Amino acid sequence: MSDSPEGVRLQKVLSSAGVASRRAAEDLIDQGRVSVDGEIVREQGRRVDPENAVIHVDGVRVVVRDDRLYLALNKPRGVHSTMTDDRGRPCVGDYLRDRVDRLFHVGRLDADSEGLLLLTNDGDLAHRLMHPSFEVFKTYLAEVPGPVGRDVGRTLREGVLLDDGPARVDSFKLVDNYAGKALVEVVLHEGRKHIVRRLLEEVGHPVLKLVRTQIGEVRLGNQRPGSIRALNRPEVGALYSAVGL
Repeated sequence: MSDSPEGVRLQKVLSSAGVASRRAAEDLIDQGRVSVDGEIVREQGRRVDPENAVIHVDGVRVVVRDDRLYLALNKPRGVHSTMTDDRGRPCVGDYLRDRVDRLFHVGRLDADSEGLLLLTNDGDLAHRLMHPSFEVFKTYLAEVPGPVGRDVGRTLREGVLLDDGPARVDSFKLVDNYAGKALVEVVLHEGRKHIVRRLLEEVGHPVLKLVRTQIGEVRLGNQRPGSIRALNRPEVGALYSAVGL
């Protein structure tokens, strides 16, 4: 994206990042909706270093480095959250063998769980997303033995004592009761090993099936198992905002 030794014009950077056409980017700058390194920019022709500048539009971080990848995998059940497996078991790395970029997974899903797993080569973002202090919410759908009593949600929100300390959910919702089973939605921000399974088992509803459906503002949607898609610009920006970048 080289433009001159002094940097690249801001409107060109915004256009290359897919935010808007150059003309529309100029309008965004005129309206005071663009900031660079925390400073609102209103003058046209401002030059920036796209490798290092922190750019926001309407308060949402714009990722302008073209060497960064942000992907969503719908991890199937039975696949291990590792890039390689010395026992030859199916793993996340199996889905990335045709890619030359060095990617890693953000957090884990145990082999018996399925659903949304983020993949990136952005180490700073990945570290923050995994750190519980940033409280990035993760949403799960769990099938459990039913029926589920009305007091279960209150108990989980107030917190229960596990073998490695107290834990609680941020949100709990009964989605459906059917044929001796129930579907519940659990939202929480901590990432201790098997935390959803252990919480539900503690209140008498061991997990039969578990799917992670959302991380922050990134949703699994109708993405088919085993498929990978690139996150769009608003999704990446929302992840950055969630961890204060």
